[in-house]
Amino acid sequence: MGLKLVRIDDRFIHGQVAVAWTKFLGIDQIIVANDTVANDDFQRSLMEFAKPPDVEIAILTISGTIEKIKGNFFKGKNIILLVDSPQDILKMIYEGVEIQKVNIGGMRYKEGRQQVTRTVSLNDDEKGAFYQLHSLGIELEFRAIPTDSKVDFMKLLGGKKMAKVVLKNISKYYGDVMAVNDFNLEIQDREFIVLVGPSGCGKSTTLRMIAGLEEITDGELYIGDKKVNDVPPKDRDIAMVFQNYALYPHMNVYENMAFGLKLRKYSKEEIDKRVNEAAKILGIENLLKRKPKELSGGQRQRVALGRAIVRNPQVFLMDEPLSNLDAKLRVQMRTEISKLHHRLQTTMIYVTHDQTEAMTMGDRIVVMKDGVIQQVASPQEIYDKPKNVFVAGFIGSPAMNFIDAAIIEKGSDLYLKFEGVELKIPAGKSKVIREKGYVGKEVIMGIRPEDLHDEPVFIESSPESVIEPVVEVVEKMGAENYLYLVLGGVQLTARVDARSKAVVDSKIKIAFDMNKVHIFDKETEESI
Repeated sequence: MGLKLVRIDDRFIHGQVAVAWTKFLGIDQIIVANDTVANDDFQRSLMEFAKPPDVEIAILTISGTIEKIKGNFFKGKNIILLVDSPQDILKMIYEGVEIQKVNIGGMRYKEGRQQVTRTVSLNDDEKGAFYQLHSLGIELEFRAIPTDSKVDFMKLLGGKKMAKVVLKNISKYYGDVMAVNDFNLEIQDREFIVLVGPSGCGKSTTLRMIAGLEEITDGELYIGDKKVNDVPPKDRDIAMVFQNYALYPHMNVYENMAFGLKLRKYSKEEIDKRVNEAAKILGIENLLKRKPKELSGGQRQRVALGRAIVRNPQVFLMDEPLSNLDAKLRVQMRTEISKLHHRLQTTMIYVTHDQTEAMTMGDRIVVMKDGVIQQVASPQEIYDKPKNVFVAGFIGSPAMNFIDAAIIEKGSDLYLKFEGVELKIPAGKSKVIREKGYVGKEVIMGIRPEDLHDEPVFIESSPESVIEPVVEVVEKMGAENYLYLVLGGVQLTARVDARSKAVVDSKIKIAFDMNKVHIFDKETEESI
């Protein structure tokens, strides 16, 4: 279903603007995708009152909008979709909503007789999202009302166009040993993408092939429109940040950051300008005269980042840059690198084995296992809709619980049966299970620890999803408790409120949130 998408902000509640756009585009369905408005009765009533006559309006949350559009709920309608931010548009695209054009309105004010654009007031997150939309091939035009002349929004926004990185059927073998197999990925301009997986999954090898430090056995690698398989690392216009910092001990911070520029014969004035700008961005201006041995781990990591920044590359590659830092410093540097990405507006490819880094930093995550891509999606989609058992178990802490169960039928309902317990499957999931022919079959059932509840209210409202396991261990984490439970041969972990009354060696009632249950094929381990 094609969408005519307009970002028009709160000016839409003014009737003239609404009528102008709906009449101009021949609209018969307005969708307002806004979490705040959808949950505020007063704002909802304002929007409903302001809508033009003979036009339907649906006021939904972002996730609700995605669900209804993907489910063809508005099939046959000529739609205008209104959102508050380009980030919301990106989220929809990454979750599978097809969008071709974005019209940016509600972003100007009048100054005398002149209409002045306010694009300079966009924050870094908004600018970055617009750059990503542009890199996805989506037309961006600035036009507040239909009678305005069209303006190319990217010309207003300005900035350097960064390179896409495209990997086509990339494979890497060391003799007969396969390290990476048929890797296909298109990384958009200015996207922050994270490769994550256990040790030996091929993520660092993939990064090193992009950098030119490893030869590609099969496949094609493009940076921008240029095939770079045979291009030396120094000519790829990339900068790499390593796990071990690799700072020269005999040079001070300034000299370390300037070294690569000196090799490229930059003028002293240009080197000085770039080093000082990078130092200011990273907050290390007062460290420029120090030697590496005089720096903390976090400061050394900033210097390593600075050495990459001064290059002003098309692409940043980061190979587990935080793994040598302590836990507190890792959290701080995660934030710093995310801020850096928004500020520099560059393409970043980041490798880690730490799922928390992947979930908190990436626009998209690439989950790898044994040299093969398991799933590519936004962090939330990876978490909510894992493609298989491996992804489901790898992402999330504590890890998802897995139970061998059978799907049985009683009357018109389906149940998951294990250890003498029968849990009723919701109607929506039951329909899919029937259509795919899983009734009467063995499956793998998955449930995240936070979707197991010991609150009396939840238990009372879900009588057909309750079990009575024994508590083996209670871990008090402060804001929450982890309960380690056993029911026959099944072991479970539940993440519950710190006020939980669970006691070791006692039996308790635990209710499954059956809407959050994942079901996987027993043989393929793929999600059903």
